[in-house]
Amino acid sequence: MASTTRVLARLAQRHGAGLLSRGISAAPSRSTVLPSFARARAPGFKRWASSTTAHSTASDPAEVEANRCIEEGTLKLEEGDLEGAKGLYKRSAEIKRNASVLFNLGVTHYHLKEFDQAIAVWNESIALQPTSPDTHTNLASAYVISPVPRLDLALHHLKIATSLAPEDPEIAFNLAAVLEASGQLEEALKYYQRSGDNGVERASMHARNVSAKILGQRMKQVEEEDQKKA
Repeated sequence: MASTTRVLARLAQRHGAGLLSRGISAAPSRSTVLPSFARARAPGFKRWASSTTAHSTASDPAEVEANRCIEEGTLKLEEGDLEGAKGLYKRSAEIKRNASVLFNLGVTHYHLKEFDQAIAVWNESIALQPTSPDTHTNLASAYVISPVPRLDLALHHLKIATSLAPEDPEIAFNLAAVLEASGQLEEALKYYQRSGDNGVERASMHARNVSAKILGQRMKQVEEEDQKKA
């Protein structure tokens, strides 16, 4: 399964902006814009799907089995075996549903292009842990790339993610891209600039493009006003 940093290719083709995403790549690497499977920075989360949970005990057989499924599912995911990983994460979630395993389960659904299922489990993950910017970011990605895109919901979750991680340049880039696609150019420019200032190199190119669009719109408005006066 190929590493993916532009998972929203459809949006990129239509609007010249590909979004960056979290937890959607099979090859975890900071250099490819933070793609990791269970990356969640909210308190109580691990970088990877963990063999323990906040309330686990070694003497609880069900808890042990749930953790085993998470660990094996993560190994399957790293190997590119999406169906195997999905089955193991589902098994773990049946034993004990928590935000981390639902995050990972959503990743498998997403890669298998089961976008409705990814949206459902990521929404459930957010209900359990509403302060995870990565889950909000991935959910926004699913809303955009779905067969029936919902840019309004994508914007909603990206704005929440930005409020949770205001200095995160990748989230700012994502928000800018969806704002641009929605025609909100002034706001898009602001977040492209924020993203570029914090290290996303290609944000500056998009900022220039949006600036040109804004200028074009203003010139058109002036021309239209001149024509009305003539």
